Amino acid sequence: MANIVIFTDLDGTLLNHEDYSFKDAVPSLERIKKKGIPLVIVTSKTKKEVELIQKELGIEEPFIVENGAAVFFPRNYRGFNIRCDQENRYCIIKLGRDYSEIRDFIERIKDRFRIKGFGDMTVEEIVRLTDLPYDRAELAKERNFTEPFIIEDEKNIKDLEKIAEKEGFKITKGGRFYHLMGKDQDKGRAVQIVKKVFEENYGETPLTVGLGDSKNDIPMLREVDIPILIPHINKRYETINLPGIIKAEYPGSKGWNESVWRILNEIERGCC
Repeated sequence: MANIVIFTDLDGTLLNHEDYSFKDAVPSLERIKKKGIPLVIVTSKTKKEVELIQKELGIEEPFIVENGAAVFFPRNYRGFNIRCDQENRYCIIKLGRDYSEIRDFIERIKDRFRIKGFGDMTVEEIVRLTDLPYDRAELAKERNFTEPFIIEDEKNIKDLEKIAEKEGFKITKGGRFYHLMGKDQDKGRAVQIVKKVFEENYGETPLTVGLGDSKNDIPMLREVDIPILIPHINKRYETINLPGIIKAEYPGSKGWNESVWRILNEIERGCC
């Protein structure tokens, strides 16, 4: 089988929207592990959240946090030579703004636009909004680069985007929240970096597969050879005009499993 790298969103994609379970994806996950295919998580979640999920998945692979804010490679990953910052267990490439800058902007505009970020919420409020267990909601609050937020009147989001842009920020929409972040980051740029690292160390361009379900996944899906769009829990798909995009039949982990299994079969038959 050719060199393959799989990039995946978590919430609503590999993890079910309603219960955050990946149980229906286990057959394809086991197949990926058995073949040694890198599974790169690309998420709005924090580093600590991803570390816990990787442990549950039984993998130790590169991952991208907070909507493309930073790429984490495990130290000495596959013997790769990577230009990065060495910090503890990781080799890190940062694209995002510091969280203190994000919060400073939020503090200045939150009353005017009636927005509330994770930094303004108690853990109990995050639990109520996300249905996360308490300990996971605590990890979701421990942010380094971006701020998920809710806005009282969504009609104001365009005006907020204009002000954010003037100060070097931008806003994207995830499955549950808007996200404020630095203008120079998105999932697509982070995926480009990971692809380049694999290309330089493999000596050839790997075949890339990407799976996502929301607007903030579109930059990632544009960067892969085989983009797969997972439907929302209501069976509707995010609007995306991308040639060759594959639409999974089912939401969440079931759709993820079916799509990955089928793609791997096609690759093995030599048709991708």
